[in-house]
Amino acid sequence: MAAYIVRRLLLIIPTLFGILLLNFVIIQAAPGGPVEQMIAKLEGFDSAAGGATGRISGGGSEVGSSSGQYRGAQGLDPELVAEIERMYGFDKPAPERFWIMLKNYARFDFGNSFFRDAKVTELIVEKMPVSVSLGLWSTLLMYLVSIPLGISKAVRHGSTFDMWTSTAIVLGYAIPAFLFAILLVVVFAGGSYLSWFPLRGLTSPNFEDLSTLGKIGDYFWHLALPVTALVIGNFATLTLLTKNSFLDEINKQYVVTARAKGLSERRVLYGHVFRNAMLIIIAGFPAAFIGMFFTGSLLIEVIFSLDGLGLLSFEAAINRDYPVVFGTLFLFTLLGLLVKLIGDITYTLVDPRIDFSGRG
Repeated sequence: MAAYIVRRLLLIIPTLFGILLLNFVIIQAAPGGPVEQMIAKLEGFDSAAGGATGRISGGGSEVGSSSGQYRGAQGLDPELVAEIERMYGFDKPAPERFWIMLKNYARFDFGNSFFRDAKVTELIVEKMPVSVSLGLWSTLLMYLVSIPLGISKAVRHGSTFDMWTSTAIVLGYAIPAFLFAILLVVVFAGGSYLSWFPLRGLTSPNFEDLSTLGKIGDYFWHLALPVTALVIGNFATLTLLTKNSFLDEINKQYVVTARAKGLSERRVLYGHVFRNAMLIIIAGFPAAFIGMFFTGSLLIEVIFSLDGLGLLSFEAAINRDYPVVFGTLFLFTLLGLLVKLIGDITYTLVDPRIDFSGRG
């Protein structure tokens, strides 16, 4: 097992390299880099409109110092355009910029944001508490609800309980998380009815003045609605996956044999069925965690005014803030690969018969 873990850790390096290289190349074809946006501002146009013109230079297109490289820059002094290119680091050829980026990323130095006047690392650390809070508690609560519910539905398949809970699951699946979040705001956050929960931020303005117990209560008070919206919007798939996985195992011959030996239903379910049925659920954990951690919470962050990594990445992509784009991409990919490895290790904890060290 140790050899397998070492191999997987070593494979992270070429995987990260391939993903960064692929995205670096794709960015070359996207219009509207930082140089174009700055030129548009100098010409008096809106940055979003100006960003739609010209070929991208950010993240790595090959640009020269001539203003002819950019549409809309013909009336500007070429020296001014060259200075803008140097300011954003685009006066170097694409391969050189990519190589510099790799060397910096090996030291976890993601550079400075183009438009926020701060280091990318500082921005990530600043936004991390929101994303960690949403991702951790939403994923934990989703699994705590979905797995027991899925097992109960499998055991009581076809019963009244199964039918009623299936109705709730269908509703949860049909309603997007962001739409349910809006409903929660309208009903419980002072929209039209009750004002039980706050609508902005992760903590209250007087958070530092509260006692330890008060800080914990204030923290979860602010998280209650966004976490609920994320769980309601995502628990349906996991519940049905759990139910179907357990149903598939319950109908197998080894379960019939275990029951024939006189084992209790609880012993059969949790001693034999559980470890086999949980494998497929564990397999989906990394994707669920990463999705909930980052991309899944973007609209929730917007609705509840929570400034997290999802919103940071989205705004960076819109504004062509390439140091932030690549810094968060590197972080997301690295975290995803590590979580996937943890998921594989968890396989062996659930079912010791699995031996990854036997893989070639």
